[in-house]
Amino acid sequence: MAMDKHVRRGHPITFGLIILFGLFELALSAWLTSMFNTHHNMRSLTERDRVRFALFTSSWTVLFSTLLLALFWHSSDGSILTSILTHIIVLAFTWLMWAATAGAVTEMLGGGLNCKIQDSYIYCNQLNALEAFAWIEFLLVTFAIIVVLVRGIAAARRGDGYRGGLV
Repeated sequence: MAMDKHVRRGHPITFGLIILFGLFELALSAWLTSMFNTHHNMRSLTERDRVRFALFTSSWTVLFSTLLLALFWHSSDGSILTSILTHIIVLAFTWLMWAATAGAVTEMLGGGLNCKIQDSYIYCNQLNALEAFAWIEFLLVTFAIIVVLVRGIAAARRGDGYRGGLV
């Protein structure tokens, strides 16, 4: 039962961090999208599209992480909405999108920008922050999916099945 106590404490903390950094990424990508739409000063259409993808990914993450967190608080007693399977499905798709977002933004920036010498990027610091928060989100979602997979394997070995709750 000691693990249940850790899950009850860790789930809100983990998803709270995912939501917090998702909001940072959401605000940053929304601001960059707004600047690109208003001033048309992006370096290329690729830059614009990758920032928009970061906006979509962060919106998805904030929405579904908030939903999973609220459902966990409301009914963590083994409901299908708070099950391991539901968490795995949502987190797997979220993980794939963050991997694509972080990789795409990193490739676009060539691994990061030195804003002291880069003058071709108008929003150099903001793009660096966009990349950093994308990697932070990727790592947080990776941690969450590993924990959920470990809990799922443990539940299956106990005979609880994959539909059982996280706790």
